[in-house]
Amino acid sequence: MVTSVAIVGANGRMGQLATRLIESSDDLRVHAGLGSSDPIERIEGADLVLDLTVPAVSPEIVGAALDRGIPVLVGTSGWTSDRIATLARRMKELPELGVTIVPNFSLGSVLATLAATMLAPYFTSIEIIEAHHEGKVDSPSGTAIRTAELIGAARADAGPVDAPHVDQRARGQQVASVPIHSLRMNGLLAQQDVIFGGVGETVRVSHETFSDESYAAGLLLGLRAAPNARGVVVGLDKLLGLPAPSNQG
Repeated sequence: MVTSVAIVGANGRMGQLATRLIESSDDLRVHAGLGSSDPIERIEGADLVLDLTVPAVSPEIVGAALDRGIPVLVGTSGWTSDRIATLARRMKELPELGVTIVPNFSLGSVLATLAATMLAPYFTSIEIIEAHHEGKVDSPSGTAIRTAELIGAARADAGPVDAPHVDQRARGQQVASVPIHSLRMNGLLAQQDVIFGGVGETVRVSHETFSDESYAAGLLLGLRAAPNARGVVVGLDKLLGLPAPSNQG
């Protein structure tokens, strides 16, 4: 069976990558490629909508797809826990549909986040530095937000991290008590460092992306899994069957 995919945000870097991957596969085809000026009605009749837009637009794209009975794969940042909770409430009324939200399609990034959640209960100081190219419009990144939220879940028994002087703007934005510092500058693609501080030592979990091709395997996995998803599925880790963060005090 061939899955037809409507790509919203087809003109961007990830949209162009998705188009190439779909066109070169035997079980996927491009139903339509939508840019910012194209009418959303072009998604009608697709088996799946792939949202690769921007945070301000993404909820509208998801809503338009659900209104038409089409499942969605979201590759757009900005889906915080509050926004996901709102979506989950709507999905209870649509048991036959699914929305799969993937903050980062990189396998290495997902595994680095898993490693960070394993370390999280054992260190009192944890901060995230994430760096992206100058064209990324949102900060913190969706990956950093997801990492911080998972660290918070892993520390449910241990409690919030120690983050002194959080009233100072230079201390970053706190997510689940974890300070996140964002860089947007030329010469970068994507990098995230999670730094753990203990007594007399630090540990750093680092992941850096050098090419958009690093997203290819995860993107194809998402495209093939999303049509059969039900409810709200968050994270490439779910599609890979990786373990959820555990609470250890």
